[in-house]
Amino acid sequence: MKNSDGAQNSRHRKRGRPPAFDRETVLSAARDVFWQHGYDGSSIADLTASMGITPQSLYAAFSSKAELYREALAQYRRMPRPEPGNPFQAEIGTVAAFECFLKNSAIVFTAPEHPKGCMISTAVLNCASENEDIAHYVSSLRLQTLDVFTARLERGIREGDIRQDANAGSLARFMGAIIQGMSVQARDGATTADLLEMVGHAMNELRRHTT
Repeated sequence: MKNSDGAQNSRHRKRGRPPAFDRETVLSAARDVFWQHGYDGSSIADLTASMGITPQSLYAAFSSKAELYREALAQYRRMPRPEPGNPFQAEIGTVAAFECFLKNSAIVFTAPEHPKGCMISTAVLNCASENEDIAHYVSSLRLQTLDVFTARLERGIREGDIRQDANAGSLARFMGAIIQGMSVQARDGATTADLLEMVGHAMNELRRHTT
């Protein structure tokens, strides 16, 4: 009798257990919902329908919508780029590093297999007051990118391919504005070719500051 009851209890536990899922796969689905609709515009119902899991499983795995969003952003940053590697750490010139980064961005922003634009550069610019922590988090990611741009331009000044009188911080913000503009224009229908022409204009401006 004990064995029978134990087996029955085991069957009940199995039926009540959430189905297993591949974390990266469901994250990818959530990422695309957030990418397309933004944080505020993505409901739990939208997310779970895309992920193929229940709300209970979402909260059990990710604890909250905010944490799911942070993990989705992290996965976005891990996505492969057409030219792999980090051009800002490569032993190439400053102009070549920014050109590689911007060309990669142009291709990613307009790729047909996922939503258009950049998930980070124009994300959560306006949000409900209860989501301000998320807005600050995404803003911090954009500021990190500006820091990377500034550091690479300062390296260019030290190594001699960027003029000594160049303002690295101002040029970094210019490059950040190019990225944000490319993202918006990709969302509005700009093609890869359109964005690559923008990259060309940006590189012409950067070359004015080379030695």
